[in-house]
Amino acid sequence: MTEVQFHVNVTDPVHYACRLLRKALRQGARLAVTGSAATLAELDRALWVFEADEFLPHAVVGDAGSLSPAQRRAPVWLVPRAELGADRPVLVNLGAELAAGFEGYQRLIEIVSADDEDREAGRARWRQYQARGYTPAKHEATA
Repeated sequence: MTEVQFHVNVTDPVHYACRLLRKALRQGARLAVTGSAATLAELDRALWVFEADEFLPHAVVGDAGSLSPAQRRAPVWLVPRAELGADRPVLVNLGAELAAGFEGYQRLIEIVSADDEDREAGRARWRQYQARGYTPAKHEATA
């Protein structure tokens, strides 16, 4: 069963995701990140400039069948639909909705901002996971 974690009260979800991905990459992890097209585009830009002396390798995946060999080797895939990165053990959800296909991952990390609307969407997802038999864990984000 997928381990579900919520990182809550995040001030800047894209910056937080960059930090989270950097930490995961340093540990050798392979991840997929999903969210809205606008959020994924913002994350793509941020990953190029997040660290002045360190590149966070990633690929924007629109269709897993059309990836180049270099893109396939990228440890982080930005995917518009969760099922496109299901061969990865970890999924990070920056979206407001439940990520369809999250069950194919070993671990799911939901990033929820301190914004009232985002918090309410996060609470709704929490309840949806519970209704499906998952026991989400909560991690309070620190600045």
